[in-house]
Amino acid sequence: MGKTIVYQDLGLISYQEAWDYQTQLFEAVIGRKLHNRKASATDQVEQYHHLLLCEHPHVYTLGRNGKVAHLLLDDEGLQARQATFHSINRGGDITYHGFGQVVGYPILDLDEFFTDIARYIRLLEGAIILTLAPYGIVGNRIAGLSGVWIDPTGENPRKICAVGVHLSRWTTMHGFALNVNTDLSYFGHIVPCGIDDKAVTSMQAELGKAVDPEPVKAAIRQHLAQLLEASYRDS
Repeated sequence: MGKTIVYQDLGLISYQEAWDYQTQLFEAVIGRKLHNRKASATDQVEQYHHLLLCEHPHVYTLGRNGKVAHLLLDDEGLQARQATFHSINRGGDITYHGFGQVVGYPILDLDEFFTDIARYIRLLEGAIILTLAPYGIVGNRIAGLSGVWIDPTGENPRKICAVGVHLSRWTTMHGFALNVNTDLSYFGHIVPCGIDDKAVTSMQAELGKAVDPEPVKAAIRQHLAQLLEASYRDS
């Protein structure tokens, strides 16, 4: 039986609401896995996975290995910029999510794919690199750093997509954030991903014009399915 991913476009949604929903789906995926490990062949349930795409209002999130000092705003500064702050359980340091960004949350039982977290992160990066290519944007990786980068060995290496995941019982949550038409000034209030010597960019900044996010989302969805050798069904 092929692997099935349930796809949902959540549209604009608060970070907390999306996190709560992710957690609900994450626990359900783990629950089905544990049930099947104990159940007889005739009592097995279908295991399926999830991909959520969405956009968040201004929010800064700090990973479990991050430093609060990398947020350069106090509570008053957050309020002035209509932004919120969350400490969360993904890997990595601090990042920004906001309007004009395509955020993806794959919730996958990697026991059904491959049990290799480094390979999984490379796969997410690969899907974004493939998505950028038709726009003439050459995405790259930097050894030792997650995410997708532009001109990594040049004078102005810059990140266009952040990647940060959480894994428990080989089940994933959190994921990636691709800057499409993002207001990059919000990154000026953090040390993005704890890296203070590299810049941040967006598709809009690279191309000099706004980009329709719908074809971008469709491409991400397509490339993830291809790389995971899975098919989609809508919720």
